[in-house]
Amino acid sequence: MSIPRRSILAILAITLIGTAPAWSRSLPKMFDPDNDGTIDLAEAKGAASKLFDRLDRDHDGTLDRRELRGRLSAKDFAAADPDNDGTLDKNEFLALVEKRFKAANPDNDGTIDAKELSSAAGRSLALLLK
Repeated sequence: MSIPRRSILAILAITLIGTAPAWSRSLPKMFDPDNDGTIDLAEAKGAASKLFDRLDRDHDGTLDRRELRGRLSAKDFAAADPDNDGTLDKNEFLALVEKRFKAANPDNDGTIDAKELSSAAGRSLALLLK
């Protein structure tokens, strides 16, 4: 007894539809302490502040390119370093996070959902915060 091709396709479609939301909801949980399925700017900056403290291994209050471990290209680092001292202090780092957050939030609703986080701008923010 063979299962009609239409039935197989329908079962496959239902399976894929059922798994997609679980996958997409899991992306923002890295930065989503209130588990609402979105990341707001305060959550992104909170995660960034904790990350900054963790990456600042010499505890000098700044991050150099080595401490950032490939999270920024040389060009992006230079753009985020307005005083050109070769380091980012916490305010400069948080300003960069805010800039990337705004780029990843094209609908300007103040939150980033899984779809926005999977965009190029969202991935750029996630790379910075990973």
